[in-house]
Amino acid sequence: MIQKREDVRNVAIIAHVDHGKTTLVDELLKQSGVFRENQEVAERVMDSNDIERERGITILSKNTAVMYKGTKINIIDTPGHADFGGEVERVLKMVNGVILVVDAFEGAMPQTKFVLRKALELKLPVIVCINKIDRPEARPDEVIDEVLELFLELDADDSQLDCPFVFASAKTGSATLDLANDNDNMIPLFETILDYIPAPEGDPEAGTQILISTIDYNEYVGRIGVGKVDNGVVKVNQDAIIVNAHDPEKSRKVKVSKLYEYDGLDKVSVTEAGIGSIVAISGISDIHIGDTICDVDHPQPISFQKISEPTIAMNFIVNDSPLAGQEGKYVTSRHLRERLFRELNTDVSLRVEETETTEAFKVSGRGELHLSVLIENMRREGYEFAVSKAEVLYHSDEDGKKLEPMELAYIDVPEEFSGSVIEKLSQRKGELINMGTANGGYSRLEFSIPARGLIGYRGEFMTDTRGNGIINTVFNGYAAFRGEISYRKQGSLIAYETGESVTYGLYNAQERGNLFIGAGERVYAGMIIGENPKSEDIELNVCKKKQMTNTRSSGADEALKLTPPKVLSLEQALEFIGTDELLEVTPKNLRIRKKILDPTLRKRAQMSAQSKNMK
Repeated sequence: MIQKREDVRNVAIIAHVDHGKTTLVDELLKQSGVFRENQEVAERVMDSNDIERERGITILSKNTAVMYKGTKINIIDTPGHADFGGEVERVLKMVNGVILVVDAFEGAMPQTKFVLRKALELKLPVIVCINKIDRPEARPDEVIDEVLELFLELDADDSQLDCPFVFASAKTGSATLDLANDNDNMIPLFETILDYIPAPEGDPEAGTQILISTIDYNEYVGRIGVGKVDNGVVKVNQDAIIVNAHDPEKSRKVKVSKLYEYDGLDKVSVTEAGIGSIVAISGISDIHIGDTICDVDHPQPISFQKISEPTIAMNFIVNDSPLAGQEGKYVTSRHLRERLFRELNTDVSLRVEETETTEAFKVSGRGELHLSVLIENMRREGYEFAVSKAEVLYHSDEDGKKLEPMELAYIDVPEEFSGSVIEKLSQRKGELINMGTANGGYSRLEFSIPARGLIGYRGEFMTDTRGNGIINTVFNGYAAFRGEISYRKQGSLIAYETGESVTYGLYNAQERGNLFIGAGERVYAGMIIGENPKSEDIELNVCKKKQMTNTRSSGADEALKLTPPKVLSLEQALEFIGTDELLEVTPKNLRIRKKILDPTLRKRAQMSAQSKNMK
């Protein structure tokens, strides 16, 4: 018999990137008494990964739980960035409602639309939390209208349209249902969750049914499946069977060896859990997202939304440069293979494939940010490797026509820069769909553009808008191939010989373009040391010292002034590299190089490629 479990609420917090989800969760944790009075708590405590803290973004969804008036509220903090949409899609299966956080100044943004659509499709009730109402330029009344328009645009039903609005300042830890009344705590939000988010339902007498929605990983216990108990009870040492709605062949007997529930930021070991509980189960080695853990006598899988497919790929290659193996701890193809396949334990949107050679692996993901976060994590862990330029993954239709992934790009720029943005995106096969005005004298441009047209564009966009532009993108399905795009207009400045860069050599080289290196750096033949404003590549000798003469010593070049080098970040380097280049990644350095280091062989390869194209 179906019953409601009134002492539990399961809710996900969804929003556009940087609208304050994680800070809001911090406050709910603090005000529910999870931390001691005198306990020092880091800001954005849910963003536990170093990269999440540095970039101020949430990458992995996180589970936590708070108690309020005897009710356990399980809260899932989800990523706001489009590249991690796979995380959002699956955690929504664990909850009975969502809190949509919207910035009181920025209003409804592209990712707001993306995450809200997912929630509405699953018929989940929505609490709208207008956050950052303490901002001087906040405009909550207009934002309410924008959000309601978005609901209508996404075909929300009447019950979803009749949603409560809560006004909050996560920074000051306050929430109110009425802008006219100030408040100094989060109680109105807690109360709204209890009143509006339905209690989980299920049949406690039926066989066990748990859909695994997230995979955690721990070196000591291996894979940990996280999901909600939909029916029945799950107990430690219980025999169970794993089945999968998308894989009818799958049927494997397992034992539930360890069972945990969430309490604040901790996992707490429990002996059993009933309907509506969000649990973590360890001890099942080959558990995957989408699996259903069932009673042995009633193997009934729960249907599950397929994870969105990757749209871009790059090759991860064993480093073979002249400086290989000198800066990394893990450098072999075995190390690289193990690490990439281990990432599949937790990252559901990633694909790793073997290639014809054992030295390279094809890694596919949702976007440049998705793959750059993996590269940065591996680099910090001591891995040394090389990566190729990101390329999009094409599909074909029934008639064999080439289809490519498309993105909707929403761009806010000061009006004086809109012309150059439109021109650049048109060159990259973008189509302007909409043009209007945004807040503060900005133009809002909406483009439909191939995903490959955005590869390498963000840096250029920041330069063109003098750092004042905002660009957000959302995947928009596959469409017919739009033709070739010419990417980089600049050529590369290439080191001619191996050695150490010296001031004299660099001084002569800087006349040819922007340098990426300074004096005293190790270089090798075929390494890229700068960019040429013209389109051709130029080889330069930056290790060349001044010859001594009878009248002057070789040390008389102290007076030579060098322009500071343009040091590229990981994202900038990934954007810069061409199709015939690689990015060498080590824990200490990022170096761009030609795939073929030998200049004679490189020239030969270019000529044969040109003759093929002419045919």
